[in-house]
Amino acid sequence: MCGIAGILKFDPRQRVEEQRLLRMREALSHRGPDGEGLMVDGPVGLAHRRLAIVDVDAGRQPMCNEDGSVFVVHNGEIYNHAQLRPGLEASGHRYRSRCDTETILHAYEEEGANAVKRLLGMFAFAIWDRSNRRLLLARDRLGIKPLYYACTDTELIFASEIKAVLAAGSVRPAFNEHVLPEFLATRFVSTEDTFFNGIRKLLPAHVLSWSPAEGIGTRRYWHLSVAASRPAGTMQSEVDGLRDRLEAAVHSHLMSDVPLGVFLSGGLDSSALAALVARAIKEPVRTFAVGFLDRDANELEFARLAAKSVGAEHRDVVVTPEQYFNALPDLVWHEDEPIAFPSSVPLYFVSRLAREHVKVVLTGEGADELFLGYNRYRVTLWNARFGSAYWAIAPQSLRRRVRDLVETLPESIARYARRAFVALEPGYRNLFFENFAVFPEAFRRRLLASHVSSGGLDPYVVQARCYEEGVGTMLERMGRVDLQTYLQELLMKQDQMSMASSIESRVPFLDDRLVEHVAAMPGRLKLRGWTTKAVLRAAVRDLVPPAILARRKMGFPVPVGRWLRGSFWPVVEELVLGLRARSRGFFNPNTVRQLADEHRGGHARHDDRLWLLINLEIWHRIFCEGETSADVLRAIRAKSSRTFYANPLGENGRPLAIDERRPCPQPADHRRALPAASSHRHHDPRA
Repeated sequence: MCGIAGILKFDPRQRVEEQRLLRMREALSHRGPDGEGLMVDGPVGLAHRRLAIVDVDAGRQPMCNEDGSVFVVHNGEIYNHAQLRPGLEASGHRYRSRCDTETILHAYEEEGANAVKRLLGMFAFAIWDRSNRRLLLARDRLGIKPLYYACTDTELIFASEIKAVLAAGSVRPAFNEHVLPEFLATRFVSTEDTFFNGIRKLLPAHVLSWSPAEGIGTRRYWHLSVAASRPAGTMQSEVDGLRDRLEAAVHSHLMSDVPLGVFLSGGLDSSALAALVARAIKEPVRTFAVGFLDRDANELEFARLAAKSVGAEHRDVVVTPEQYFNALPDLVWHEDEPIAFPSSVPLYFVSRLAREHVKVVLTGEGADELFLGYNRYRVTLWNARFGSAYWAIAPQSLRRRVRDLVETLPESIARYARRAFVALEPGYRNLFFENFAVFPEAFRRRLLASHVSSGGLDPYVVQARCYEEGVGTMLERMGRVDLQTYLQELLMKQDQMSMASSIESRVPFLDDRLVEHVAAMPGRLKLRGWTTKAVLRAAVRDLVPPAILARRKMGFPVPVGRWLRGSFWPVVEELVLGLRARSRGFFNPNTVRQLADEHRGGHARHDDRLWLLINLEIWHRIFCEGETSADVLRAIRAKSSRTFYANPLGENGRPLAIDERRPCPQPADHRRALPAASSHRHHDPRA
């Protein structure tokens, strides 16, 4: 895992300024503490920060081919590089390292941009072809590794993180209001857009190329297999085939010259992963977990059970609410955009714990999307089945009265009834998208200011396209949508929270060959009745403790809603209801106040909604206004008698597994790298 950055000037007579590249590289120092590299070739400059995993002594970047005509900077791992190497050597290429990055170079020499189709793994890389004056950027099939870019009239800038693009100095941080409707509905932005005007992300399975003759162009080099595109065998034959592929995927992801471990959540996916790793290595597997003191949000007993069942060397950490909120502004800086999921914060703490012992961790990310593990899949399916008769028989007027009746129920009942077919209209947009939106359409209309909502942008345009492009059942199409949209935000959480601690995370369930195999599997093998991930459960039944196989999915709960209702209400007062937040003019202040009051009074649960608004305000202060984490915490502290600092001991008095007195990486450093923030609080994205 590394950090890459670069600048391309369109005028060949100009030369890239080395100081700008150094600022970009410094902004990525947390991604690569083991080494750094720089290359300037007239109008092109490449920069690299290295986290040494394979061929630690060699593999420095930027790396060039034998005659110095092609250069590459690379972030990630190519898991099939050892299989590709003999063929490349037979074609006359001479390797100078055991590093997978060198395989990218030689594959490009052989096949040009089409070489990306042969690479299996997680990657984002840039190639400068000096002879042909061509720049190539590429990102892996599912978007495991990030890559961002910006174009001005004179240059193209790219980097692993947005903060490094900003550090180049030619793009000023300004809010892109157009992303608000989608962010509020889904938590993420599925188009090329980011929260920053003028900065885009290279989409998964895409390459971007530039040459003087052709200019800039992007193209997609891979498409997800059409769901259920092959006949299914018996359940047992599918289970046997899946087990073999799981073992192969885990084996390939163990490629490392440094210690590695596994993150354990106490759920099915990570427990199965730990067991497969334990079978594949000689020494005890090292496992790591994180939890809270709140009983309803603590899965540590299941993580410890899973670790004990495989004889793991296990460690875990308990995070207090003070530590959680103290770290949040730092982590928004690391994320570059508002943090979508409350679980991102504990992921950082367990990454920091793991970094004390290993440099690589394997995680269970992607299994829920691949094997249909989320509760929303079965809820949507059953709503569609039972609702079809209801919608056919009941007239609109009756359905409207029933929906009104649902709102008169006690909130503890109404919150479930609102998701049932009696409160919904037919169609996948209502049943799947709107039914599980953080802010559904009616709420968004009340929340957003008229100048933000008047654009009429469809927040589900990409998801709807993915659904329509699929074939097969509703179940299979839903999985296809999430694999291509929702999963991307989870992967960015995984990348940036682990990289904040300078540790590489790998996702074996998203092995390219495994994904193509499982995506073509009929949905009925994955969701059977009320049993989610049925084929996966059967494939790992002998590896996972029965108590974990049978337990209800918790989805890594974080009691942030309870905290905000209690001692940490000042976070809401300052970052949601405060004068600065209100003055931005994005939201209707009456709606925001009602939302906050309902939550604090216990009349409704708005955990996720408040979370998004809090993170949006922190992001705005740090990136658009140039504040530090200390500035943000100071503003909250002014409204609170509670002390916001990291507690070196857990609330049970037991020393935490990591030294919490060590400060988080300081985002204050970014103020030296970023251009001076505008003194204006409002930025017109159309300016």
